Amino acid sequence: MEHKQLNLPYEENALEPVMSKETIEFHFGKHYNAYCTNFKKLIEENPQFKDACISEVIRDSEGGLFNNAAQVVNHELFFEQFSANGKKEPDGALLDAINHSFNSFDEMKKLMTAKSVGLFGSGWVWLALDGKNLVIAEGSNAYNPLVEYMRPLLAIDVWEHAYYLDYQNRRPDYIENLWKIIDWDIISKRYSIEIETC
Repeated sequence: MEHKQLNLPYEENALEPVMSKETIEFHFGKHYNAYCTNFKKLIEENPQFKDACISEVIRDSEGGLFNNAAQVVNHELFFEQFSANGKKEPDGALLDAINHSFNSFDEMKKLMTAKSVGLFGSGWVWLALDGKNLVIAEGSNAYNPLVEYMRPLLAIDVWEHAYYLDYQNRRPDYIENLWKIIDWDIISKRYSIEIETC
């Protein structure tokens, strides 16, 4: 198995002022890159996973291998979901599913924002598909809903390195602003088409 490292799908300054070029340089350029480097090294040290796809590694490993594999996928899904000029709200089948699970798009946003603000320490909050229902899934450190056989759709990274350069300790401001750059076309595609089939 060889996991192809993500190329940033926009310029480093494309998400300003929500996310600064400096944050992208550190968060994507250094943190994500380090997780990719560590993951490749740890796969070599764990040959039982050499033919596994990265989703299987996340579900079936633990310790350092799990942490780095999950953080690779977490960051790829996180950075891919943004666009300065993307669709600002969901529609179609995804909106129907959001309305079914949360009563409205606004209610989903409120719940996901509240869970992101309230998650203690470092971690991730996700909009995820659990069977036929959408749920808000949260967890500390490298948590990814794949460990519970759910499909991750939308990620909020609440590790401090995701926002501290731009917002210092104002996590609520960071989360509120993230909604402005999420491209709902991308989330709709994740809802309609599985990212990995393994």
